[in-house]
Amino acid sequence: MAIGERIHFFRIMRGMTQKYLGMLVGFPEGSADVRLAQYETGSRKPKTELTASLAQALDVAPQALDIPDIDSQIGLMHTLFALEDIYGLTVCETGGEVCLHVNKDKCKAADDLLQMLTAWQGQAARLTNKEITQEEYDQWRYQYPKFDTSQHWAKVPSKELSDTLAEQFKDLLKD
Repeated sequence: MAIGERIHFFRIMRGMTQKYLGMLVGFPEGSADVRLAQYETGSRKPKTELTASLAQALDVAPQALDIPDIDSQIGLMHTLFALEDIYGLTVCETGGEVCLHVNKDKCKAADDLLQMLTAWQGQAARLTNKEITQEEYDQWRYQYPKFDTSQHWAKVPSKELSDTLAEQFKDLLKD
């Protein structure tokens, strides 16, 4: 699913018009709806800063907007193949059904993925058991990892900030 479709999905879910969302992210009132329509239709792709602004206005994590291309079944399959390569995701049969399995021994990232999937399964079970509402479940998913209490998350500075700091302190480190 392209980023424009995700923007559209969350905008409709939040009950916003294109004009309203466009104005929230700083577009002029006269062109806010046209500008947002360009992003939703895919004729333009938002830069990182705009994606972050849109995510904030839509109350979702930026990663919830900018996901891999899974618009087609072939695109989805190649995404799954990449997950196999990177995270050790494998396809197997369990109880007569095709399932996806994470080989946690492949690498640290695979073990991390398994922990994240386990947290997701826990939230899905809570929804099924009516311990949380659909709205709470969606908030957990769309703001992930903000509300994930099963793991310890640390904020890491951006590469740009890290590079800037390294450059500023480069001379001090020589002494």
